[in-house]
Amino acid sequence: MRYFFLIKNIKNWWLYLLYKFGLVKTDPLLFRARRGILVEVPQKLLHTFKEIFMDECYMHGLTHKLPACPVFIDIGANAGYFSLYAASRFANARIYAYEPIPANFEQLMRNINLNKNSRIIAFQKAVAGSSGETVMTFDEIEGFSTTAHIVTELYPASTNNLIKVQCVTIKDIFDENQLDTCDFLKMDCEQSENDIIFNCPVDYLSRIKLLAIEVHDDIVVNLAELLKKFLHDNGFTTHETKKALGMLYAWKD
Repeated sequence: MRYFFLIKNIKNWWLYLLYKFGLVKTDPLLFRARRGILVEVPQKLLHTFKEIFMDECYMHGLTHKLPACPVFIDIGANAGYFSLYAASRFANARIYAYEPIPANFEQLMRNINLNKNSRIIAFQKAVAGSSGETVMTFDEIEGFSTTAHIVTELYPASTNNLIKVQCVTIKDIFDENQLDTCDFLKMDCEQSENDIIFNCPVDYLSRIKLLAIEVHDDIVVNLAELLKKFLHDNGFTTHETKKALGMLYAWKD
């Protein structure tokens, strides 16, 4: 299925195979997705690109048809690959992407600037259970980070990089962007998902039609089960699949 999705989603799909077999050394790679969307992928971020465009990890739980002009919120946007995927799939999508790590945000903006006609708006902010300034710790591989979390008692700072970031809440996102609804909320925020969801006012949570959440569990507390119970209690149906381990999908019937 991985290569089926590659061919379905990427017009110059052969570039990936040329790279895989050592016939192309280009860094970064430049892929062409649907609707003319360009996707710049440094080799260090190829794994993230593959998860989204070749595994479609955030879409396995999609059981409802999205409207013609869907609104996406991309929490933990990294270099913007899910936002670009959404833009390539839905021509009239409005996408609000949040990414706090500077190197990731820089690559996100590079991808947005390659696609002037896309409706992706990026914010160099973290999303959390409360707004304001906080500290994040993150791993770094040649400038990029795919693992970062807000420093708390449950997740203390390590010897990794530390950075002060501005945080917003889901309520802030709706209010600041004057959104009535969100058709698809994607969340990959390294152990902050429970805090974000639990602290979202019920009337704002009810405005979200579909959620795709990468769940990061804890060895002491079963955070995934707590999150599922909370969503069930608030009228959501949840779904998990072996096709995308660690992903939790939720929607309102």
